[in-house]
Formats: sequence, structure tokens, C-alpha cells
Amino acid sequence: MRVLVAGDRGYIGAILVPFLRAAGHQADGLDLGLYEGCDLGDGPEDIGTRPPRDIRETAPADLAGYDAVACLAALSNDPLGHLNPAATYSVNLDGTLQLARAARDAGAERFVFASSCSLYGAAGSSAVAEDAELFPVTPYGETKVMAEHDLAQLAGDDFSPTYLRNATAYGASPRLRLDIVVNNLTAVAMTSGEVRMESDGSPWRPLVHVEDICRAFLAVLEAPRERVHNEAFNVGRAEDNVQIREVAELVRDAVPGAKVSFAEGAGPDLRNYRVDFGKLNDTFPGLKLRWTVREGVAELVSAYTGHGMTYDDFMSARFVRLRRIQELLSAGLVDEMLRRQPAPVPPASP
Repeated sequence: MRVLVAGDRGYIGAILVPFLRAAGHQADGLDLGLYEGCDLGDGPEDIGTRPPRDIRETAPADLAGYDAVACLAALSNDPLGHLNPAATYSVNLDGTLQLARAARDAGAERFVFASSCSLYGAAGSSAVAEDAELFPVTPYGETKVMAEHDLAQLAGDDFSPTYLRNATAYGASPRLRLDIVVNNLTAVAMTSGEVRMESDGSPWRPLVHVEDICRAFLAVLEAPRERVHNEAFNVGRAEDNVQIREVAELVRDAVPGAKVSFAEGAGPDLRNYRVDFGKLNDTFPGLKLRWTVREGVAELVSAYTGHGMTYDDFMSARFVRLRRIQELLSAGLVDEMLRRQPAPVPPASP
């Protein structure tokens, strides 16, 4: 199968492309390139002179010859979504639909959309399945709800979308992110000696390793069409519905000398939900998601240690998406809607 991965230069894409290739598929990429150089170690493979591409500007010619599209491209966390909600809607909703229409018109039958369990938002402590009412509490979650709805309107005999509602990702990647909870708490513990909580630690959150997300993408791409056509799947494991304080305790146990502290006077995070993963298990009985959160924390400790991560690294724009986008905005390399701009020309010497 020939697959185009939109967002191949991001946190998940840097794992998904080689994962698909190892399974025998041809995988190519399309990406705006906002996070080039934001790497742990050597980073993703070199793409040479491939130009940046914005999913909001894709055309059928860009997708000619592909059997499937895996859409990872998005502004991918809540603080970034709040920075400019209009840009979040532009990329995550308008861009996704532009890419989907181009894929459909180019004859790419499969479209696997990276949705999110964050669309359940404030569902509470009862595990919710795919048919639950949705309570997104951020622009990011709202765009995922709307994109799923609008993609379903495109579904037909020649175009088959599937929606993977991924739990909160964690784990090492060449294109590392530290603005997701497990990665963040592990990094701050290792670089400061303290697991600092931004809430009271009570919210429930489903977690899934980035490599297991890739396993789910592969399973959907290889499944018979009728099994996944216009279907949503929660991606994760039941045992990895955890309260944030449990993650802090796992990190404390993995980092010698680390202590846990809670934000003084903090109330609970509005994002509070547990997720039922039964549909994924029933549909793909052979799919085995193999990573536990404890194993993921140990992997991160090893990766951070191996690359000598420092507190300055932790605080930099290199691994935090919001800080990176603010850096690009300040440098004039993107406009307020996060469209790439030509690099400013330095003034001529007198």
C-alpha cells in the first residue's frame, strides 16, 4: 500500500513513517516543517530538498497515486489552541477537510484521521465509549469533534474515513514533545529533582504510547474496508486510564531522589475523563498494544539520560510546541494564522 502521512515531521509522524515501512508499505510525507530542529538526538530521517507543504493548500495532484492518507497534521495541544483559536480552527478543521477532499478527488480511498480522546473533555470518571456524548473544553477538542462530523459527510463508496481517537500520547520520539503529561513530568523530575504538578492530581486521563498509536494506524490501514468504514475507535488500554497523581508516583519511583509537589491551591483540571477501549479490542482481536506507562517512563528516563537533557533544554522552545510557535511568530517566519512567511532579509550593509 502507498500511504501519504500528513504531519510526518511531528512527534507521532517521526515514528509512524518508519513503522509503516517496516510493515512493507511505501510511506511518504507532507509537512509544513514548523518543528525542524526540535529533535532528541539525530531527529527524523533527512528529507533533503522536499519543500514544506501546508495541508490547507493541498490539491489532488499532491496525492496522486496514493492508496491512503494518514492525517496527523494539526496544532496539537490545548495551550497552543488557546494562543489563537482561529488558527487552530484553520489548521485542524479547514486544513483537514481540504486534505480529505484532495485525497478523495485523487482516488485515495482510505483516510485515517488522528482524532483525540480530548473530545470527551469533561466526561468525568465513568469510562466513555465511542457513542458517548462529547464535551470538548478546548478549541483543540472542538476542532476534532467538528472534523469527525464533516469527514463523515465525505464518506462514500470511493472514500472511506476512519477516526482514531487517541488517548494522550507519551514515549520517546526523534521529534520529541515535552508538553504532554508523561513526557513532561519525567523531564522535569530528571532536570530539577521535583515532579511538579499543575493541578491537584485528581483528573483521570487515558494514556497510550506513541508506538502503540502507530500499531492502531497500521491495523486500520490493513483492515477490510467494511470493518473500519466511517468508524471511530478509542485508542489505548483500559489499564492506562490513570489519575495524574499516579503518573507522578511512577515518575518519582523511576527517578532517584525525585519528590512530588502539587500546585498550591490548585483545583482539578477540567479535562477529566476515562475511556472505554472495548470497540478497538473487539474489532482487532489480534492487535496487541504492548506499552505500559511504567515501561514508557523507563524508556523516557533512558532517552533523556542518553542525550544529556538539561533543565535549559526542558525550558527551551525546542520541545514545547507553544514556545516554538511563539518563537516563529516573533521571528516573522509565520503569520498569525501560522502560514509560512519568507525568511526576513537582513538589511544591506552601508
